[in-house]
Amino acid sequence: MTTPAISPLQDRLPAVRGRLSIGYDLAKVTWFQVGGPAEVLFKPADADDLAQFLAGCPTDVPVTVIGVGSNLLVRDGGIAGVVVRMGRGFTDIIVNPDHTVSVGAAALDLNVAQVAADAALGGLEFLSGIPGTIGGALRMNAGAYGRELCDVLVSATVVDRQGQVHQLTPDQMDLSYRHCGLPDDWIFTGAVLRAAPGDASAINARMADIKAAREDSQPVRARTGGSTFANPDGCRAWEVIDAAGCRGLTIGGAQVSEKHCNFLLNTGSATAADLETLGEEVRRRVLAHSGITLRWEIRRIGTPLTSPSSSKEQTP
Repeated sequence: MTTPAISPLQDRLPAVRGRLSIGYDLAKVTWFQVGGPAEVLFKPADADDLAQFLAGCPTDVPVTVIGVGSNLLVRDGGIAGVVVRMGRGFTDIIVNPDHTVSVGAAALDLNVAQVAADAALGGLEFLSGIPGTIGGALRMNAGAYGRELCDVLVSATVVDRQGQVHQLTPDQMDLSYRHCGLPDDWIFTGAVLRAAPGDASAINARMADIKAAREDSQPVRARTGGSTFANPDGCRAWEVIDAAGCRGLTIGGAQVSEKHCNFLLNTGSATAADLETLGEEVRRRVLAHSGITLRWEIRRIGTPLTSPSSSKEQTP
């Protein structure tokens, strides 16, 4: 008989209507498919369940929120405390009479764009080119194809670490390029987005163009975390990475994509340490070549398990 996993946190956490899982393997839910376990994974039933949990959770217990793991690197030692991952209770997408769209934080960006398109509402097509959820898009002011979330955001609902619910406008969120100024432990539960009436055929055609552009230029079917670094002022990250000779560079099981060198790949045997070490090597080479300091766009969380890979790097 298998003994169930036990965490010292179990007896300190409040009762929930959702689900608490001990020692959950986070590699199962990240696109890189690497990383250690969550000490406790909490899937709240709905926004009230989340708020009540946070209100009753001891303040010394770390709380980390993740989405679908599309732009995330979990380190090999895992994440201490509670990891919150929102599910079905946060996936609603509702088209309102005033042409706004109310969305849950766990709604996929692509699904939001498609629901709007089905209602002949435009302006949200760019979301179809952003992997991940609305919650993650809010946290990093995600953008693609000339638009950012702040361009269409009416308001966001967020729960603070004490369980208090806030309704915020974009001006209250300190949004800038790939940045949101709210505290890291505030958790988005939903948002209202602004759309505009349009021609459904034209909207769907624009989304088809975005899909084709992504598939043509990005390694969309690989184990990756999306764009690794934010674009520096005045240039694109992939250009300075390529100029520094990093296309195809490998460390351990991690590789800089040959197709788009602002993407890191898990070729099959990578650890989180391999991927992070490779990213830091890319940053070092770019700085030495061009004087530009690349800023990580991928969110890196958790504790390292081992020292970085000792595998020799291989130049392309």
